[in-house]
Amino acid sequence: MANPMKNLLALLALLAAFGQAAVAQEVKLVEQKDKQQVDVLVDGQPFTSYVYWSNQKKPLLSPLRTSQGNIFTRGFPLEKIAGERTDHPHHIASWFNYGDVNGTDFWNSPPEGYTHKGKMPYGSVKHKSIKTINGGNGAATLEVSSDWIMADGSKVLQQDETLVFRAAKDLRIIDRIITLTAQDKDAVFHDSKEGAIAIRVTRSLEEPSTKPEIFTDAAGIPTTVAKLDNTGVNGVYLSSEGAVGEKDAWSTRAKWMTLSGNVRGEDVSIGIFDHPKNVTYPTYWHCRGYGRQSVRRQGIPQGQPVQEGPQLHPQGRPVRDLPLPHPDPHRQAERRADRSAVSAVPEGCEVKSGERGSPTSQG
Repeated sequence: MANPMKNLLALLALLAAFGQAAVAQEVKLVEQKDKQQVDVLVDGQPFTSYVYWSNQKKPLLSPLRTSQGNIFTRGFPLEKIAGERTDHPHHIASWFNYGDVNGTDFWNSPPEGYTHKGKMPYGSVKHKSIKTINGGNGAATLEVSSDWIMADGSKVLQQDETLVFRAAKDLRIIDRIITLTAQDKDAVFHDSKEGAIAIRVTRSLEEPSTKPEIFTDAAGIPTTVAKLDNTGVNGVYLSSEGAVGEKDAWSTRAKWMTLSGNVRGEDVSIGIFDHPKNVTYPTYWHCRGYGRQSVRRQGIPQGQPVQEGPQLHPQGRPVRDLPLPHPDPHRQAERRADRSAVSAVPEGCEVKSGERGSPTSQG
């Protein structure tokens, strides 16, 4: 089994080096308009792609790779890989959206070819434009804009986002700075466990499964998650507060959460960090043994009194959340605490190579 603390120390050492004298790598962004995506290359090798395919209900970062080139996000539903789970088709690589905005569900909105009946109508996040593409030594910046579209076709939010992709030896970082602006009416983010920044990982980074499980989403729809072969499955969650594994860490508050394990012989640690200026900091976490790692943002554990209440985004007023690195580990939260960041989803994340260190609902 992976040693999450050992992995954490290795990750923090890498981050400290990155902030000082680590050898930076060339990060290049390549726009492919015909494929509706922007590829992110590190020293000429693929890291990830920002994709805004017309058959998806939100932009994605897909797939995500380690510094050695191993893909650590789940392939389904984009491709079926032997041994991988095929539940929750709306969990695709890494994404950002929310489960209840003005009574509309953006989170569970199924991709083309899948259906999912819920109690709320489904919305979608549609890519609108690419504003800036800049590559460079050590980092590249992509600025994009998207619209949050309600079921009736109206635009409830405009999302303006800056993604910063960073790379050094054995380290990948994604910073996501997202600004959401309500349009012709107020936008209310009701308490929901479905959101906001999330990653769905490959089978080897899941926790070993001992029995079939049924998870129910906010709409009351059950999904059966079967017991699978646990060979090579060794994922371990660790929170900033010392909680280990889904059983102890799920729905708790923490400054950051890591998921450590081994992917094709490479020790990997994925960290998501909540920015101190984000709403509800330190945030709630939705870390599932079946491989979903996400920031719940407003989510309150089911059955408990609402502690935060709905978040109101007044018409015309931008609300800036600070995600830290998207899919990567121990974000430089402390080092960058004075910098703006995003809330929904972002939160820093990083992926590093080196030493490794009940929920109800779907999401």
